[in-house]
Amino acid sequence: MAVKKFMPQNAVGIIAGSAVGLAVVILLFIWCFCRIEPGNGEIAVLIKKTGKTLPENQIVATSPEYKGIQLDVLGEGRYFRNPYVWEWQIKKVTDIPAGKFGVLVRKFGKNLPEGEILAVDENSKGIVREVLGTGRHRINPYAYEVKLCDDIVIMPGNVGVVANLCGKDIFSGTPNDLKNHQGFIVSADRKGVQQKVLKEGTHRINPYIQSVAIVNIQSQRYEFSGKDAIGFITLDGFHITLEGTVEFNISAESAPLLTQEVGNMEDIMKKLILPSVSGFARIEGSKKSATEFIVGESRQLFQNQLEEFLRRNCLNWGVSINSVLIRDINPPQEIAEIIRNREIAAQEAKKFSQQIQQAKSATELERQKMLALQSRSKVEATTRKITSEIAAKQSQLEKVIAAKTELAAANLQFKTAQAEAQADLAMAEAERAVIAAGNKSEVEILKRNIAAYGGGEAYLRSKLYEKIAPNIESIMTNAVGGNAFGLPLLKNHSVNNNVKTTPAAAVQK
Repeated sequence: MAVKKFMPQNAVGIIAGSAVGLAVVILLFIWCFCRIEPGNGEIAVLIKKTGKTLPENQIVATSPEYKGIQLDVLGEGRYFRNPYVWEWQIKKVTDIPAGKFGVLVRKFGKNLPEGEILAVDENSKGIVREVLGTGRHRINPYAYEVKLCDDIVIMPGNVGVVANLCGKDIFSGTPNDLKNHQGFIVSADRKGVQQKVLKEGTHRINPYIQSVAIVNIQSQRYEFSGKDAIGFITLDGFHITLEGTVEFNISAESAPLLTQEVGNMEDIMKKLILPSVSGFARIEGSKKSATEFIVGESRQLFQNQLEEFLRRNCLNWGVSINSVLIRDINPPQEIAEIIRNREIAAQEAKKFSQQIQQAKSATELERQKMLALQSRSKVEATTRKITSEIAAKQSQLEKVIAAKTELAAANLQFKTAQAEAQADLAMAEAERAVIAAGNKSEVEILKRNIAAYGGGEAYLRSKLYEKIAPNIESIMTNAVGGNAFGLPLLKNHSVNNNVKTTPAAAVQK
């Protein structure tokens, strides 16, 4: 029984160990032989070992059903494939640096017609129209070839003339869509120079499809001197050479035509401007004498006529003439000394004329200084006069204002005094009226009293008695009835009751 129990347990352990070992072996096999791990900046190109055979003349399988090199690649990462079905190769990614772009050349697909280099679709061999920009691209090196090209940088003041390298031939019988330029400028679907130019900036043009010629449209200067000097025979048979400068520029619109028909900037100078200047100088120079080119107004007139002729002749080509300057005229030696002496005399005369003019200018300057001094003195005197007049007027105005103020104050005081006097008069008049009224009342009372007493004498006697009666204690009388002082007694009146009558011999107080 012990043996029977031991054997199954041992078998289970062996089976378990074998399973674990097999799993480890399988994992190691997968990790070592099935793992595809492209690193940074790498791709994996897959090659299938099984499947359908590729069609004739094909080197890349566009789908996994065909064996051979597969079109799609694996980027950075970790992948697992069956090594009995797949084979792979690690390649570098296509890295396009700054300032460049890539042109793809497809190696698989249908063959192109004879004479064609541009792939018409995604299933054709040849050059791909679209270009690759700066950066990393996962391009299958067995399917595509990448050609690096420099960016086309057009600086300010320049344009790019574009010429198609692919398309219909200009003489294929297809009519030109543009109606001018005698067929030198073609439409966009034909070979040849295009009317539209590239402006300033960075452009990425497929060099297998189009070529770009950079043309300077800034102002250019052409010097006709030395061996390029213009020589001609004058009317009187002397040989004269001209040296000068022509400034010109071409327009952006005319750059394609000039590039196609004339050439580059050097060709424009040699084939267009120089023959025009030389032809005009020979024709017009033969109509004038040698002296006319050296002195007088004929030289300036000749220069103006040359500039007008060049403008008119070059305008048809799209060349703008900015200026023409005849810098030097070289006469023959036979008349050079005469002309030189004449020029020296003219310079001396000009110098003397300048000296005279300077003296006149100095005199005029002194006169202007004196006039300025006189004018300044006059202005100062006028200023002082105006200042004095203003001060006098101001003082007079102040005095008038003060007098008016005093007059107003006096008038106010007068009116105040007048009002006070009128008030005093009114007060006095009122007092007078009161006094008069009082006096009148007293007179009336007096009249009534007198009338009551029966006369003025009786009234006066009564008043007298009223004044002295309070101080009389006794009165002496006589038998006759008179008083002690010989005063008559009042009728129907008696003296105060507190006065007692005493003999006439004495009146005692």
